Amino acid sequence: MNVRKITSLTMLISFVLCILTSVVLYVVPHGRVAYWSDWRLWGLSKTQWGDLHLNLGILLLFAGFMHLYYNWQPMLAYLKDKSKQVRVVTVNFNIALLLTVIVGFGTYFQIPPMSSILAMGSAIKDSAGRKYGEPPYGHAELSSLKMFVKNVDLDLAQSIKLLRQAGVVVANETQTMKEISQQNDLTPNRLYGIMKPVTLIKGSVVSRPFPDSPSPGFGRQTLAEVCSGFGLDLIKTRDLLTAKGIALDSGQSIKEIATANDLEPMAFFEVLRDVSEAP
Repeated sequence: MNVRKITSLTMLISFVLCILTSVVLYVVPHGRVAYWSDWRLWGLSKTQWGDLHLNLGILLLFAGFMHLYYNWQPMLAYLKDKSKQVRVVTVNFNIALLLTVIVGFGTYFQIPPMSSILAMGSAIKDSAGRKYGEPPYGHAELSSLKMFVKNVDLDLAQSIKLLRQAGVVVANETQTMKEISQQNDLTPNRLYGIMKPVTLIKGSVVSRPFPDSPSPGFGRQTLAEVCSGFGLDLIKTRDLLTAKGIALDSGQSIKEIATANDLEPMAFFEVLRDVSEAP
């Protein structure tokens, strides 16, 4: 057994696996989408991939320290100048430090290509939201069935009836959506799809009170979609926003409207909430 070889090979294997987990976490959907749709890759959930990445990173760090210990002399040689004197601040060290600082500052100040890499990852995650579906609110899968149907304006008794007719085993209303979905090998999103036909308010448009905070995916919805979801009159809402000096197209996303008017999406949400309360 050669400890030096074991250290080097451990560092190599953990490094390769850390690259793999990093790529997976780069493209994994946002947490709210991943948990709502029970997203998995090769049988592993988002949480499991994150746990793997953390522990493999710790193993890589430990192996790196061990590698440094066994290769201390070669590392010192990299810091020696032509006169064989150890100098930390050398041309090679300065270049390595400069590259690190550029990436760090570029990431903080959102400068390309660092910002482009982040934007690409965000776009991939957002596309997953459109593919797998957004939850009606954050961490909806952790709500009890009773609380969930209340939050999404569904009738509890009829929802349970529909679920059971579809072959879904529901023990009681206190079970969480996550527990029910795991017991029946379904996603929370699929459970919601089964219950969705049952609403407390009948009709083509369901009027709901405008929330105090934006729901997940709010920025990607169009004004028309928001108005439809809360039973608001699109033309009236558009006119009231225009009267407040906000230029818009009802086909634009909320984020696009906010950006065009030099507003943060949250600031535009507050304006939209005020407009929704107008008589």
